[in-house]
Amino acid sequence: MASSATNHGEKANWVLHAPRPPGPWREFMEFSGDQETSPTDILPSSPKHFKQPSTASLAVETPTAEEKLDLEKNSSPVQRSEWVLNGPEPPGLWHELMDSVRETSYYCGNKYSSLKNQPALKSVVSIQQEIFPILVWGRSYNISKFKHDLLAGLTIASLCIPQSIGYATLAKLDPQYGLYTSVVPPLIYAVMGTSREIAIGPVAVVSLLLPSMIQKLQDPGADPIAYTKLVLTATFFTGIFQASFGLFRLGFLVDFLSHAAIVGFVAGAAIIIGLQQLKGLLGITHFPTNTDVISVMEAVWTSFHHPWSPHNFILGCSFLCFILISRYLGKKNKKLFWLPAVAPLLSVILSTLIVYLTRGDKHGIKIVKHIKDGLNPSSVNLLELHGPYVGDVAKVGLIVALVALTEAIAVGRSFSSIKGYHMDGNKEMMAMGFMNIVGSFTSCYVATGSFSRTAVNYSAGCETPVSNIVMAITVIISLQFLTKLLYYTPTAILASIILSALPGLVDLNKVYRIWKVDKLDFLACIGAFFGVLFASVEIGLLVAVTISFTKIILISIRPGTETLGKLPGTEMFCDTAQYPMAVKIPGVMIIRVKSALFCFANANFIKERIVRWITAQKAADTKGQTKDKEAIHLVILDMSNLINIDTSGIATLEELQKNLISEGIELAIANPRWQVIHKLKLSNFVGKIGGRVFVTVGEAVDASFGGKIATAC
Repeated sequence: MASSATNHGEKANWVLHAPRPPGPWREFMEFSGDQETSPTDILPSSPKHFKQPSTASLAVETPTAEEKLDLEKNSSPVQRSEWVLNGPEPPGLWHELMDSVRETSYYCGNKYSSLKNQPALKSVVSIQQEIFPILVWGRSYNISKFKHDLLAGLTIASLCIPQSIGYATLAKLDPQYGLYTSVVPPLIYAVMGTSREIAIGPVAVVSLLLPSMIQKLQDPGADPIAYTKLVLTATFFTGIFQASFGLFRLGFLVDFLSHAAIVGFVAGAAIIIGLQQLKGLLGITHFPTNTDVISVMEAVWTSFHHPWSPHNFILGCSFLCFILISRYLGKKNKKLFWLPAVAPLLSVILSTLIVYLTRGDKHGIKIVKHIKDGLNPSSVNLLELHGPYVGDVAKVGLIVALVALTEAIAVGRSFSSIKGYHMDGNKEMMAMGFMNIVGSFTSCYVATGSFSRTAVNYSAGCETPVSNIVMAITVIISLQFLTKLLYYTPTAILASIILSALPGLVDLNKVYRIWKVDKLDFLACIGAFFGVLFASVEIGLLVAVTISFTKIILISIRPGTETLGKLPGTEMFCDTAQYPMAVKIPGVMIIRVKSALFCFANANFIKERIVRWITAQKAADTKGQTKDKEAIHLVILDMSNLINIDTSGIATLEELQKNLISEGIELAIANPRWQVIHKLKLSNFVGKIGGRVFVTVGEAVDASFGGKIATAC
């Protein structure tokens, strides 16, 4: 065995330069242990029996500090085995369920108990500060911060106005609805949100997601008013779901959309959005309602066989190049951060002037025409909460709520980590929910955090959410006084503005990292990508979630198992595949299950793998292919990873015990968790294996061989 003087640098290199682990395909296909390496002699032969612990039960009481110190000095392996076997009874299922409910309501309960002892006025103020964070950070607000927020707000407003009009057309709504959505939601978020940088308004992905699902219920071309009603109703349900997630602390539901699935979904949606803009860029009159790439390309190909004006394409591409060059210059020179932000607005102004002065609308250039002016009108009477489609619209609201929250929280956390402050996820969900509920009452469709505008907001030096207020006020002024000036704005410019925002949605570096790190995650990524591209947006999401859940099921029903060996120069037992220098104990097979559950889904698989390993090892010993002169007489199951076990798992362990006994091999258990050992005791399995239960793998080995007590890693 290697010397105990092995230095820490060498051990660190063992970790850093371990062999590459098997990929998911090999793990899935591998069913036997015939690649197991031969054991190496490291210890002298020992008697094939255990030092049995006493069966006398030890009373378990909470020890004092002095008693703990005495136990640490004088406890024996036998006593430590008794600690495992005679621990207190673990909490039952009902207790665990109630604990889960208490954790969900813990935050509100804590706040309530702390408010009971405060004066009434102070309690009211505390509640208001909890609901409206602006009352907390607003006390330290000053003119210096306002100067930064004013500049940032005006900068993102110049980007927001043309984008909002473009995203409204993408959502198959009238242009003013995009501007409405950039007024009320940002104002509400500014007083309820916790992120300082996030810019609220319509975004590309949500603007595509809504029509892709709602137009199956109502054709926007046939009845635009009925379609608008369904969009506003879906916005209402989106807000209800988002607020509920925050109120009941159900943020974990957002995690069903994994990072890999979101990367693939957003990339696929970006391409679909780009193809949708060909309608405005080429001036196509008839365009399919389906969003899949085949339908769109068929429409584009058909349009070339009909008379069409190239002026739309030339004008749109010219300003698209201008916007992209502005963005490039802004990245190269940080002092020109404002240039990419104002480029879309400049494009709208210049293109509108060009069309107006040349009367381009008379020569085939399609224009926006009338945009309704004035503040957001009430839309409460437009909500269809009792119509025939209310159930379908509620489903749309749930899907949009999850996607919008995922994007907003990802954007907010990325910038809060840069600034070094905490963003409260549950408060964010409540803020997003309430702003969309109120938005649905004021002619807004779903709003969320925009990555492109948030990046501009951050670059412009925003200090607080006041930049959202400045942006909203600027949009209000535009709605009141400037909408008539947008009559001659060409639709090709709106298409070019949306196209300019798409490259940031396709992140090839992230896709490559996902491929390198986890192939199953990559499968979920490309599943979402191709599902969106060739089927529909909701199919893409469904494919991604299905693949993610399939991955979880595969890991559960086909968990990995590893044989352990003693790491030279240490007292640890580690995976011999990860650490080839780890040496096996002759006559002993130590196995660890890489699963949190030992249940009906995986128990038989694990048992068969262990039996095959032992059979292969005995065959190798018979043929003289190993250096081990001692046949296997002991199998130690390291249960440190197992959190729970069911009756199928216990029955499988009993079958394994019978198989091993028939081969003259004993079974021992090391480091079982609380629930596991409790169930093994209730089923009398502990008695069937002769009480061979140990705190660590090392003590299980020492109980068989004698010698120095080791510690399992």
